[in-house]
Amino acid sequence: MLEAENTLQTFRLELPPEKIANQACIAVKIFDHPLKFLTYQGTVNEGTAAVEIADKGTYQTLTKTKNQWQILFDGQILKGNFTLILIEGDNWQLSLS
Repeated sequence: MLEAENTLQTFRLELPPEKIANQACIAVKIFDHPLKFLTYQGTVNEGTAAVEIADKGTYQTLTKTKNQWQILFDGQILKGNFTLILIEGDNWQLSLS
């Protein structure tokens, strides 16, 4: 979840953050969430799934277009320049720049 414009832009990652520095991963854009969910951990979808906080920190947008978002992460795990590139539909590729 990335806080932007009073909402949380939310992506479901196929890999945990500690593995993303070594290889690109798919990040599926899901619906934006209210800010109150920034610290939520627990069950979702009527108990059929669970969410957990995998990393905390800050980020800075370096550049952003319709199809690409360059981000500088300063998290506990993710640190450095990363790029989200739109592949198709809601599927993005997240990789270390």
